[in-house]
Amino acid sequence: MKYRKSLFVLLVLSLIPSSLSAQASEPGADWSIHQLHQRRIPMSQLLKRSEVPTEHTWKLEDLFADQKAWDQEYEEVTSLTKKASEFQGKLNKPESLKACFELEDEVSLKIERLFVYARMHQDEDTANPTYQNLSQKAQKLSVRVGEALSFVTPEILSLPDDQLDAFIADEQLSAFKFTLEEMKREKAHVLSKTEEALLAQVGNLSQAPQTIFSMLNNADLKFPKIKDEHGNEVELTHGSYIQFLENPNREVRERAFKAVYETYSKQKNTIAAALNANVTKNMFYANVRKYPSVMEMSLYGDNIPTDVYTNLVDTIHESLPLLHRYMDLRKKLLGVDQLHMYDLFAPLVDEYKMDITYEEAKQTVKDGLKPLGKDYADALQAGYDDRWIDVYENENKRSGAYSWGAYGTHPYVLLNHKDNLNSMFTLAHEMGHALHSYYSDTSLPYRDAQYTIFLAEVASTTNEALLMDYLLNKSTDPKEKLYLLTYYADQFRTTVFRQTMFAEFEKIIHERAEEGEALTPQLLSEIYYDLNVKYHGNSMAVDKDIEMEWARIPHFYNSFYVYKYATGFSAATSFSKQILEEGQPAVDRYLGFLKSGGSDYSINILKKAGVDMSSPQPIREAMSVFKELIEQMEQLTK
Repeated sequence: MKYRKSLFVLLVLSLIPSSLSAQASEPGADWSIHQLHQRRIPMSQLLKRSEVPTEHTWKLEDLFADQKAWDQEYEEVTSLTKKASEFQGKLNKPESLKACFELEDEVSLKIERLFVYARMHQDEDTANPTYQNLSQKAQKLSVRVGEALSFVTPEILSLPDDQLDAFIADEQLSAFKFTLEEMKREKAHVLSKTEEALLAQVGNLSQAPQTIFSMLNNADLKFPKIKDEHGNEVELTHGSYIQFLENPNREVRERAFKAVYETYSKQKNTIAAALNANVTKNMFYANVRKYPSVMEMSLYGDNIPTDVYTNLVDTIHESLPLLHRYMDLRKKLLGVDQLHMYDLFAPLVDEYKMDITYEEAKQTVKDGLKPLGKDYADALQAGYDDRWIDVYENENKRSGAYSWGAYGTHPYVLLNHKDNLNSMFTLAHEMGHALHSYYSDTSLPYRDAQYTIFLAEVASTTNEALLMDYLLNKSTDPKEKLYLLTYYADQFRTTVFRQTMFAEFEKIIHERAEEGEALTPQLLSEIYYDLNVKYHGNSMAVDKDIEMEWARIPHFYNSFYVYKYATGFSAATSFSKQILEEGQPAVDRYLGFLKSGGSDYSINILKKAGVDMSSPQPIREAMSVFKELIEQMEQLTK
C-alpha cells in the first residue's frame, strides 16, 4: 500500500530505516573507525557522543532547529488529525477527496519529519532516554493518525467501480491518479471501516518483536573480550567483529567467531521468541487481509509477482557450483586444508593492504562515479560538504549503515567508518541511496517521490559497481588487482548468494509456520545450518556455531526484504554495464530512473530504464560477471 505514505510505511517499515546497506546483515556491516584527528584510538576507548567532533556528525538541525520546533510540529499534527473526521462520509466528490488527500499528505510528511528526527537522534546514542521517549511519542502519534484516517481507503473502495474509475480519470485528481489506481488494485485486501480502525489500533503491538530484538541487539547484548594476535585482551563489539574476521591470524578469527555465536546462543530462546512473534504477526496480517501467504502479501505492495522471488532462488540454485568453485579458490589461496566459516573474510593477499582514510574514500568515490556526469558529482559533493553524513562509531551508536531522511530536507547517511576498502564501498553504497532520494524528492511531489524498497538497492549497488570498475581499471599491481577481484567476488557472495540464502530461510520458516509448525530455536538452527551446507558446498567446513547466525540478522524483522538485495545487485550490474558501454544515452536513462521515485510500479520503472526484472536474465548476467571474476583470479594465481 504505497499510497499510505507514512501511515503504512512508517508503521510497518520505518523502525528499520528505509534504505539499509546491502551489507547491513553481514558482519562487515558493523563498520567502525577509531581514527580521529589522525590518531588511533583503541577499540576499548570509544568516544561518547558528546565528544565526537561536529564535522563528523550529521546536521539534524536541518530537520528541526531545536526541541522546541519539534514540539511545535508535534502539536500541529495533533491539531490536524482532528480535521480528518470532517471528511468521513463525504469522499464521494472529487473536491472533498482532493482535500482529504492533501490533508493526509500534510500530516504524513510532518509525522515523517518528527519520527526521522527523533529516531536518528536515538541512533546516535541508543541508550539516550530523551530520544527513546521522542521516538515512542512520534510512533504513538502516527498510530493515532492512522486510526483517524483509517476510514479513507475503505470509504473510497466502497464506491461503485464506475465512480472510482471516474475519479481516476478526473483532471482535478490527476496528482492522485496512481494512488487511486493502487487503491483499486488493493481492493480485495482492504477491510471494512470498523476492521481497518481496529487494525490501526494494533499498530504499536505489531512493532513489538522488532523493537525487542533491536534493543536486545543494540543496547543490551554484550560480547566478551578476546585475545588478539599479541595476546592482549581486546573488546569485541558489533563494530569490531569484521575487523577480527579480517585478521590474518586464524586463531583470532576463530576466537571472535565463536565468541559472537556463543553470546547469541545464550539468548537463543528470547530471540527465537521474538522472531516467532514476528512471523505470527505476519501471518495474522496475511490472514485478515485475505492473502494466500505472507510472501504474497509482502510482495503485493510493490506489485511484484511471487515468480520473481522463486525465480531468484531457483536461478541461484543453478549457480551454486560457481560459489563452490569460489570456495575452492579461497581455500587454495589461504593454503588451508579445510575452509571454515570464520575464513570467509580473511585477506587472500597477505602482502597487500589498502588503508583508505575517510577523506581519501570521499575523493575516490567521487572519481569512480564520474561516468554519471557533473550534476550527479555536484549533488554528491553537497552531501559531503553539508553534513549529510554521521561518520564514526561512538559509544552506544547504532551499528551498521543506512540512508534515511524526510521529504523536503536533504537525505542523511549513518556510517560506522573504518579506514578500509569495505567502508569506502559503504560510503558509495549509502550515497547511492541518498542521491536516489535526492533526485526523486527534487523531481516529484511528495506522494510520488517515495520509491519502493524493491528499487532501493539498485542505485546504491550501481555506485559500487562503477567504483569497482574504476579501481580495477586504475590498478597496475597484480596483488592489488587480486585484492580488488577478491573483494568484488565477495560482494557477489554476500549480496547475491548470501542474501538469497537469507531469503530462502525466510521462505522456509514462514511456510513451516503456516503449516502449523512451532519455530523453536532448534528448528530455526537446523534450517539455517542445512542451508549453509547447501550453499557453501563440500569444500567448506560449515562450523556448527553458524547455526545461530539467524539470531543476529535484523532484516528478518522486516520480512521478505532481503531478496531485493540480490535482485537489486543484478539490476545494478546491468545498469553499470550499460553506462560504461553506451555513455550518455545510458546515463540519461539511469538518471530518469533515479528521478522516477515511486511514480509507477517498480518493474515498469526498471523496464523503462532498460532492465527487465520480470525475467531471470539480469540474475544470469550477474552470474556471468561472477564467473569472469573467478576466472581472472584463477589466472592471477596460477
